[in-house]
Amino acid sequence: MDGRPEDAGSLFANQDRDHRVATLQRLLDLSQELAAKDSLDEVLAALVAATTQATGGERGSLFLNDDHRQELYSRVAEGTATREIRFRNDKGIAGEVFHSGQGVIVEDAYADARFNSSIDQQTGFTTRSILSCPVRTARGEVIGVAQVLNKQEGGGFTEDDLRLLETMTRQAAVVLRGIQDVERIDTMRRQEKAFLDLVASLTAELDLGNVLRRIMDEATRMLDAERSTLFLSDPRTGELFSRVAQGESVGEIRLPNHLGIAGAVFTSGESINIPHAYADLRFNPAFDRKTGFFTRSILCVPVVNKAGQVIGVTQVLNKRGGPFSDSDEQRLKGFTAQVAIALENAKLFEDVQNMKNYNESMLESMSNGVLTLDEDGRMVTCNRAGLRILRADFDDLRGLPAEELFTGDNAWVVERLWAVAETTAPDVTMDAELMLEGERVSLNLTVLPLRSGEDRHLGTMLMMEDISAEKRVKATMSRYMDPALANQVLESREDLLGGAASEATVLFSDVRSFTTLTERLGAQGTVQLLNEYFTLMVDCITREGGMLDKFIGDAIMAGFGVPVAHDDDPDRAVRAAVAMIRALDQWNARREAEGEMPVHIGIGLNTDVVVSGNIGSPKRMDYTMIGDGVNLAARLESACKFYHARVLLSDHTLKKLRGTYRTREADRVIVKGKTEPVAVHELLDFHDEDSFPDIMEALGYFREGSEKYRHRDFHGARRAFAEALALHPGDGLARLWVARCDTLIAEPPGDDWNGVWVMETK
Repeated sequence: MDGRPEDAGSLFANQDRDHRVATLQRLLDLSQELAAKDSLDEVLAALVAATTQATGGERGSLFLNDDHRQELYSRVAEGTATREIRFRNDKGIAGEVFHSGQGVIVEDAYADARFNSSIDQQTGFTTRSILSCPVRTARGEVIGVAQVLNKQEGGGFTEDDLRLLETMTRQAAVVLRGIQDVERIDTMRRQEKAFLDLVASLTAELDLGNVLRRIMDEATRMLDAERSTLFLSDPRTGELFSRVAQGESVGEIRLPNHLGIAGAVFTSGESINIPHAYADLRFNPAFDRKTGFFTRSILCVPVVNKAGQVIGVTQVLNKRGGPFSDSDEQRLKGFTAQVAIALENAKLFEDVQNMKNYNESMLESMSNGVLTLDEDGRMVTCNRAGLRILRADFDDLRGLPAEELFTGDNAWVVERLWAVAETTAPDVTMDAELMLEGERVSLNLTVLPLRSGEDRHLGTMLMMEDISAEKRVKATMSRYMDPALANQVLESREDLLGGAASEATVLFSDVRSFTTLTERLGAQGTVQLLNEYFTLMVDCITREGGMLDKFIGDAIMAGFGVPVAHDDDPDRAVRAAVAMIRALDQWNARREAEGEMPVHIGIGLNTDVVVSGNIGSPKRMDYTMIGDGVNLAARLESACKFYHARVLLSDHTLKKLRGTYRTREADRVIVKGKTEPVAVHELLDFHDEDSFPDIMEALGYFREGSEKYRHRDFHGARRAFAEALALHPGDGLARLWVARCDTLIAEPPGDDWNGVWVMETK
């Protein structure tokens, strides 16, 4: 930055006496005015105003150099706030003047390639000419650039204007440098105070998420970076983790503690400073592609505790103005060393809190009652199950002596407590009884001693397993479902019969022409037939884990997924329906051989959320299912007659199936009482080649007809359905669609036709 030596003599060489006196007075006034200013903003504003007026310009500006960021900056007042303008100190006319140390006069700004016209476009100002010179100290150091725009009178800027501008800025350089140093020191003092306040507040902070967030925010601000992340070590999983904001919640980022740049720093304990991320083979650009963030530079330092152990790493990305420096690395190391204690405290507190919450959640989720008493035999804790068994509130039990809790017929419990306290040996009593509020409760009682790590007696724990409900429920449950399913419900230790909303697949079946059968068989024959029929059908249902809900005359209602759900309840229902049809066919073959009438049924299946539970009066209860899903299954069973099908299932069930079954879409219908259409499918898996010849080819023609039908090609649809019917003349559904196409060909529907059939009957 070598420049020509300038002094006041060169400025005054061509001036007359009066003019020289006026110039000297102007410089003296400028020095006095600047010396009276208290802030850098005021000095800049005063100097810009003085130089602009002195050189006859329309507007002026003064840019100071920021060595740390390699930028030129200026302050601009906007209302009550102040905005900074910053740009690289090697860009534009100002950047060239700063680096060359030579002033310039630009007579036509827009003709100069160095001029950046975007500033004019943003401000609406039109720059015609430019006068620019370096701001040089008495030692010759260039500390900034002064500019004056648009000479207002007397043509363009002259060499005298340039010398005057250089002299005035040199005169002000001492004040500028001094007040700039004062501002820098004041900023450092404020930052130091803020840093100390932050460390103090972090030490008192126990929420790990808040600690991580505040440290990352401070690291980003302190190093003037775009983003930072603090990873802590999780020794249990061998991972590094950090907390990140996700909408209104907080999530975790986890990665193996030996991979990537963070893993390298964690395992080596050495810092890594990468000025160009994409040129370093350790950098994984997949994260940038995933997040849309572009990483330029990386500084990653280990977080070391007072014992010298690496407990994590701090990673800072994209230093503004260039790569991270050695001083940045030292500042970040010092910062992380100061906050390491806060991190360890917060992590320890979170681990303890998580363990406490885990223990409390575990106790609350237990179906057995758990009570603890102190060494004096007074109640300390009791979980939810214990309060339910004892029919009490915890506020009534807290601090209560065992002798007052277990009295009368229950005094035997106190004897067990003192025996365990004396012998320190556990005591187990099976199928014992307690009298609670006049009700006899059967339970298994276990009494355990509580000992400290120093083997000191701390108190006693009681574990109560209530088996009275199990005894009562098992007898009741066996009337609703097979014994194996009843045992499974009891083993779940949940009150599944009290009422719950859950997803289930409902099965409805009904006997066709039942009135004709009863008229021919008479009362005794009808009862015998139903007993045989129900035995066959219920076996098919229970084999697949279904629950028989009820018999409604000759109809059967069953559920798959209540009260105990399986992963494949819809498949279980479909397999049960296929088994029912096959068992019925075998039974009919025997009946026809004996000269008896065959029995035909229709089955409807639907999967939906249903409400199940004990419904009724205190004198008569019935465990059943209710809801729209149940109603739709009943409608589908009834629709089997209309579609000449034996098994119909809803689209809701078909989409839930895990297995592959032979089905075809029978129709899209709006059932009675509903407004939204639902696709209905016919199940064909019970067929063989004798009962449905060429089934796969027929299904192909049927699907072709359905597609053409939906596209209003009724002639093409009829041909396809007719081909399916020709392969199997007994296909009632194909015959129905041929007839429907004939109707629509004869009377084409309107433009609002959507192919949905409205069922007018239940």
